[in-house]
Amino acid sequence: MTSFPEILNAFEQALELERELGTRTVECDRALLAPVSAATSAAAPAMAATSAAAPAMAATSAAAPVVAATSAALPTAAELTACTRCDLHGLGRTHVVPGQGNANSPDFMFVGEAPGADEDRQGLAFVGAAGQFLTKMIAAMGYTRDQVFIANICKCRPPNNRTPSPPEMAACVPYLKRQIALVRPKCLILLGNTAMRGLFPDMLVRRGQWHVYEGIPAIGTFHPAYILRFDSARDPAGLRKAKIEVWDTLKLALARLGKKPPEIKKKGQTT
Repeated sequence: MTSFPEILNAFEQALELERELGTRTVECDRALLAPVSAATSAAAPAMAATSAAAPAMAATSAAAPVVAATSAALPTAAELTACTRCDLHGLGRTHVVPGQGNANSPDFMFVGEAPGADEDRQGLAFVGAAGQFLTKMIAAMGYTRDQVFIANICKCRPPNNRTPSPPEMAACVPYLKRQIALVRPKCLILLGNTAMRGLFPDMLVRRGQWHVYEGIPAIGTFHPAYILRFDSARDPAGLRKAKIEVWDTLKLALARLGKKPPEIKKKGQTT
């Protein structure tokens, strides 16, 4: 006969899997089920004996009423460091990069590709040259980095900054899905083709066009690193064109939330 704790554990594991897949966000609180557990134990002496023989399980349940900390909270560096879902964990990474920013329903969540060398060293998303350009993009919208959330499709740096492979992306996307579900951004801004393919693997996502991800409006644009290539190539015309396209997309994102970019003060203007 299957005991009540065994049934509850199986139920919790099923819920955790569905949260990882992004199909559910509910949790199981053991404290609420305690009366049911007590009644079941009283009605079934065999189950009561099993519970008495395993006090560690009861102590664990009482101390942690929520299913699992990893399911109810944002992915941590410790959790991601222990992850072995793909090969990136063993290909020379220094630090995992969970992401950072405002996790309390910010207006915008920016999603990039994967950490680069600077991000891998510091364990923070978008802190290198591309990150500095992203900071300027965010400021132009009227926000600071602390007011938005910044994350990547993959949390580990691929060797030589190569593009993550489809299996690597598929292995890591559940962490991003959990972040999106818990952060609850009002709008997703996808930076580059990898971010667009990562969240919409079965459809073609074009830059500057709206899509919906898990009920959240999402729009794609160039990755900041792509824009910087024009500068390195000394292509001012290409750089200007790319910047204009990005800015037009950011204005669309602001308008989606009924907002406008802040007015730029003219030189010498004090008010």
